[in-house]
Amino acid sequence: MTRYLIRRVFFLIFVLWVVSILTFLIFVKLPPGNPAIRAAGRVQTPETIAAAEHAIGVDKPVWVQYWRFAKGLIPYPGLFLNRQVYFSWSNFEPVKTEIFGRLPVTIMLAVGAGVVWILIGIPIGIVSAIKRRTAVDRAGMLFALFGVSAPVFWLAYVLLFVFWFKLHWAPGSGIPIGQGVFEAALHGRFILPWITLALTYSAFYARIIRSSMIDTMYEDFIRTARAKGASERRVIMRHGLRVAITPIVTLFGIDLGYLLGGAIIVEKVFNLQGVGQLGIDSLSTNDFPAVMGVTVLAAVFIIVANLVVDVMYAFLDPRIRYS
Repeated sequence: MTRYLIRRVFFLIFVLWVVSILTFLIFVKLPPGNPAIRAAGRVQTPETIAAAEHAIGVDKPVWVQYWRFAKGLIPYPGLFLNRQVYFSWSNFEPVKTEIFGRLPVTIMLAVGAGVVWILIGIPIGIVSAIKRRTAVDRAGMLFALFGVSAPVFWLAYVLLFVFWFKLHWAPGSGIPIGQGVFEAALHGRFILPWITLALTYSAFYARIIRSSMIDTMYEDFIRTARAKGASERRVIMRHGLRVAITPIVTLFGIDLGYLLGGAIIVEKVFNLQGVGQLGIDSLSTNDFPAVMGVTVLAAVFIIVANLVVDVMYAFLDPRIRYS
């Protein structure tokens, strides 16, 4: 197990290195051209462009530029997203300050939505699997079909129109100035964003847990547990669900890691100042250091989530053994 984890850690470091190279090539070296021209502003002269090239380091050899960019990704205090490289071209603020200032909003959105879709999707999947081909099963799968088919941006606007504009049951979009993230959550500012994200994900999870539970309930160890006199509830929850839930662990880790990198559409529709909206705003203003910071941070979240999922697999499914 230890050797496996060491190999996985080195592999994930390699993946992060590849992501850093691709990010560097896409946002610095490939078209639409010299980033110093964008950094120089609207009034451009050869002198201002040359000064901008020197300031952002594009007048140096390629390998020097990449190392200057890559060493800012080292996860060590003071080096990760260092201020000398990762500063915003729009407001000249450190990218780290901007990202970490918005990160609590994204964490609250992702974690809250994750809890909601787990509480909705898993019970629907279990009930549908146990009561297969009944009205309950068909109702659960209709819910899953609707959740999978409904576009997130459409669902977000529908929820806003119905529950905020018409019924006045939920607060509108955005977080009021001076209100903290936890305070906004307590006042219901995240209810509609949570439901918007959770509906689609819970639909996927319900379908997957139903299929996995149906396959698992015919395994030999399930028949053995029943032959030993275990109650049906214990057979389902203790034996069947523990094995059937392993695909959900993989999906949840990857989905949560992805959302921690920014739920772009939901943040934009509900005007939540999160990491995803920072990435979109930075793209629209050609603020590529901020875009690079958001991209790499999202990659880190996804890579770490994959590692955590691999570790949890061994504890959830006793049939899995790592050598």
